[in-house]
Amino acid sequence: MVSSGEFFSVPIGQALVQQGELSREQVDQVLQMQKNGDKRLFGEIAVDMGYLDLLTVIRYLEAEDRGE
Repeated sequence: MVSSGEFFSVPIGQALVQQGELSREQVDQVLQMQKNGDKRLFGEIAVDMGYLDLLTVIRYLEAEDRGE
C-alpha cells in the first residue's frame, strides 16, 4: 500500500495554504485531528469542518494528477 504522502509532490495542506485556500491554523487543526486518531483523509476533515468545499479538493487532486 502506498501512503498519501507518496502521491503528492507537496502535502495538500501546504499546497492549499500557498494557494490561499486555507490558513496555517486551519491546516494545523486538521492535522491535530488526524494525530488524535481521526482516520479520514485531510480533505475530508477540512470539508467537514467547513474550511474547504469539495470542489476545491477535487480541483487540487486533479491538478496533482496532471502534475501541475
